[in-house]
Amino acid sequence: MNLSDAILPADVFSGLSAASKAELIQKLAAHAAHRLNLDGAMILDALEVRERLGSTGIGQGVAIPHAIIDGLKEPYGLLAVLNKTLDFESVDEIPIDVVFLLLAPPGKSGEQLTILSSIARKARTGPLLDRLRTATSPETVQAILTEEPL
Repeated sequence: MNLSDAILPADVFSGLSAASKAELIQKLAAHAAHRLNLDGAMILDALEVRERLGSTGIGQGVAIPHAIIDGLKEPYGLLAVLNKTLDFESVDEIPIDVVFLLLAPPGKSGEQLTILSSIARKARTGPLLDRLRTATSPETVQAILTEEPL
């Protein structure tokens, strides 16, 4: 599986802006709700509940907010490269600028964990992060994802 299989071109953002962690999560939830034709408040609530358990900021400027979403049939991914870093209460206290969102249906937690683990492993490599951070368009980001196996 490639990252590009989990994250479609319409779900890639380059230069996304947000003033806070809460605003970023709200924007991600709204986009996912629109793309999935699901209730945005439900997605936002699930992401906020997960963040209260502990930050999904995994370090090196990367966050992977994720949640189980009722009504979802298949895992859904989104990637955003922020236009400036943002405090996300990450484990290493480094502000984030790369966000992978992952939503999964109930009953597919094993698949969700596999994807989360794979994204985390790849996202911790400097070359991939450097390329994502310097990409100037969603198309460039998608091309990078296409080249990177999970």
